[in-house]
Amino acid sequence: MSEAPAPSRPRIRRGLAFGAAAAACGVFVLALGYLIPPAETVVSTDRLGPDQGEPVSEYLGRARETLTGADDGERWALVSFTEYRSAAVLRDQVGDIRIGQALYQVPLPRVATPLIAVQTPDTDTALRRSGTDAAWQLADRRRYVTDDRSARILEVGIARLRDGSACSPGIVVRAPLSRLRELSEHPGIRAVQALPADAVAGRFAVGPLLPDSPDPVGPSPDDGPIPPA
Repeated sequence: MSEAPAPSRPRIRRGLAFGAAAAACGVFVLALGYLIPPAETVVSTDRLGPDQGEPVSEYLGRARETLTGADDGERWALVSFTEYRSAAVLRDQVGDIRIGQALYQVPLPRVATPLIAVQTPDTDTALRRSGTDAAWQLADRRRYVTDDRSARILEVGIARLRDGSACSPGIVVRAPLSRLRELSEHPGIRAVQALPADAVAGRFAVGPLLPDSPDPVGPSPDDGPIPPA
């Protein structure tokens, strides 16, 4: 029985060279991990709006407290309306104060509808178009809907937003505290709640006090009939 030939020297050298390169690569990656630490996860607890289970009167008092203080720097704030408003009149509600988001939630008796937030650049054209933009957001959700009731709720919401119906429970604005205090006294404004001065745009949650919210605040019932679109 013949013996297997011994590996040639070139093949042994290639194997050793490959092993050395792999070890060097491992050392380099390990060193790179020390030089470039992992990115920190940004955690924010800032939130605008009432908490689930919170009595409306307590939220209104809590919102008023956020408007106190001597520092008159600009703050992000949630403005909740006494009644749903259409996109066409949002500017009239706050004058020349900057509006960062228009919020929409189509009101249907005893039917749960989704909240939509539309970013509004600092132009009145974008603000007037925000209701239609909200309708497009709802239309984009059609692909994820698998049951008939949810599909019909979306269709009604899309139709009403495109028609310019009153569907906005509030807006997110940015202004000095003194302006926010003045705004809280305007007719049609139910509450103004400000965030701390260091709050960063896009890193806080928003859930407006709905004009028809239950008291205490809780999920909307979803056992009512869905009207035609």
